[in-house]
Amino acid sequence: MSPIIASDTGGNFRPPPEGLYNAVVVDVVDHGIQQTQFGPKHKVSLRFQLDEIHPDTGKRFVVARRYTLSLNQKATLRLHAEALRGKKFTKRELAGFDLEQLMGLGCQVQIVHNTTDDGRTFGNVQACVPLSKGMRPLEPLDYVRVQDRPENGSSPAEAGGDDTDPDDGHDPDGPAAQQSMGI
Repeated sequence: MSPIIASDTGGNFRPPPEGLYNAVVVDVVDHGIQQTQFGPKHKVSLRFQLDEIHPDTGKRFVVARRYTLSLNQKATLRLHAEALRGKKFTKRELAGFDLEQLMGLGCQVQIVHNTTDDGRTFGNVQACVPLSKGMRPLEPLDYVRVQDRPENGSSPAEAGGDDTDPDDGHDPDGPAAQQSMGI
């Protein structure tokens, strides 16, 4: 039997430039219970498609932000969801809200760059704010939800080059992005 060799191929990952972008929520991904420095937490991510075109692929960039599944008043997920919806949650909604209702909603996201110890740069969602008055919501384009992708782990090329295999270190909400966001 021949050996199975794994290596860090580096890839051609290029994050979107830093800045404020018109965006649309294209996916909600449930990551289940994850171990954190504060113990086990249920994690989810929102994936945003930007109006910025990747210069190498000609497709829109996709970025993600990972959150603890909580609508506590101090939770970032709650702040971003309220910005997306353009309104505060009601008591009834706080008792249980389906995050999939956020899909297709437009917003603006602020992308900041974080560099890992090995020199790789990732574009992370720092803030999510409502669209400015008069801004047109962005329509999703050529995106396949994570849950609808083939089981073999291949990722369609629709994501503008930054929505790659979650195990290669370039996933927009993968380990490197989590580390740079303090998750």
